[in-house]
Amino acid sequence: MVSLAAVSQSATLQAAPIGGSTVSVIATWLLFSAFLSLTAFIAARNLLGDVSLRPHALVGPPIAAIAFLAATFEFSPLLALVAALGVDAAVFRYIHGLNRRLLAGVVVIHFTVSVILGAILFSLIALIGSAPV
Repeated sequence: MVSLAAVSQSATLQAAPIGGSTVSVIATWLLFSAFLSLTAFIAARNLLGDVSLRPHALVGPPIAAIAFLAATFEFSPLLALVAALGVDAAVFRYIHGLNRRLLAGVVVIHFTVSVILGAILFSLIALIGSAPV
């Protein structure tokens, strides 16, 4: 016999958009992926020199997916961060074939650039949103 608690637990495993439509969730994921791909390009260009923008489009989508899955299923933020950094390193190794030391530098710079640029953009959006009409 299936209890009501078991049914409600299995229903929570379905990733339903929280506070928005499916289109808004996909659009947010695409924008976040583009942001992470751009910051990956900035990090690689900073450390490696002249690199192409196109292969760095592979970096953003899996990291954004990890962030969305962690938020949807309420995973530990530390676990999500470790998974995102691991995927980041794996994709950079796939794209550039870097040794461990250079790979660690690119991942640290990518993390730093993403946090700084994200904080600036969030602050700018909050400032514009609070402006008098």
